[in-house]
Amino acid sequence: MSGARAGHLAMLVFSMLVAGSFALGALAANEIAPSALNAVRFWIATMIIGAVAVASSQVSRRAFDAPWRYGLLAVFFTTYFVLMFEGLKTAPPVSAAAVFTLTPILTAGVGWLLLRQVLTPRMALALVIGALGALWVIFRADFAAILRFEVGRGEFIYFWGCVAHAVYTPLVRKLNRGETAVVFSFGVLLAGSLLLTLWGWTDLIATDWASLPGIVWITIFYTAVFASAATFVLLQFATLRLPSSKVMAYTYLTPSWVILWEMALGGTPPPMLVLVGIMLTVIALVLLLRDA
Repeated sequence: MSGARAGHLAMLVFSMLVAGSFALGALAANEIAPSALNAVRFWIATMIIGAVAVASSQVSRRAFDAPWRYGLLAVFFTTYFVLMFEGLKTAPPVSAAAVFTLTPILTAGVGWLLLRQVLTPRMALALVIGALGALWVIFRADFAAILRFEVGRGEFIYFWGCVAHAVYTPLVRKLNRGETAVVFSFGVLLAGSLLLTLWGWTDLIATDWASLPGIVWITIFYTAVFASAATFVLLQFATLRLPSSKVMAYTYLTPSWVILWEMALGGTPPPMLVLVGIMLTVIALVLLLRDA
């Protein structure tokens, strides 16, 4: 399998795993402080990826040259996750997933600034179509809400997390010095774990861990293993093989995956008018893949 094809496959799996964190996160967001939840899940993910890195003999002193790189990347990625769970306290999972699909157009802008990655006309058209579809879902297919620019509080909070994610993706490519995806992920996760522990120390101490409902622990372990450890590696792997805008294009599949996740968890599909916006995001993905 070519490097580009492997990168596309990695992002397909990435989008499916990320969608699960929206569906589960919405069920757990109001049960625990976002900083406490993310600190625990980051430490679990750090231990998993660290064990893989050590077992595969990929860790070397050279990998920890300029450790500030991991700290800088961790600032953006931990910001994304904390704001995601803060937003999910009030934003419906499908709407939050639609906000996430704004990330590609944001990433394209940052990718040009940092890496001078230029969009082709087809890619630009795809990003615009995807953004329109996302906005249609975010405003719940309500023209009046669009005209009033009536954005939910949760969606607004999460948008700024997506801005942080958009900076993170091209920054990985700029700061990587040849480290493997596993080692680079371990460095970022370790830095993120330390950062979240310091930032969320008060919440960590105040949380009554013994009385947390089961859905919180399910969410912590799912996000640690699948939405942190696995997606960290998949994202690093794909970012080193595909342009930043193409990497994040797979976020356009997230709302569709979230609908399937919600139905699997006993939820109901969104109204038909909202599905029109989701179809636009799928069209955007197809346009980007045809350009590959």
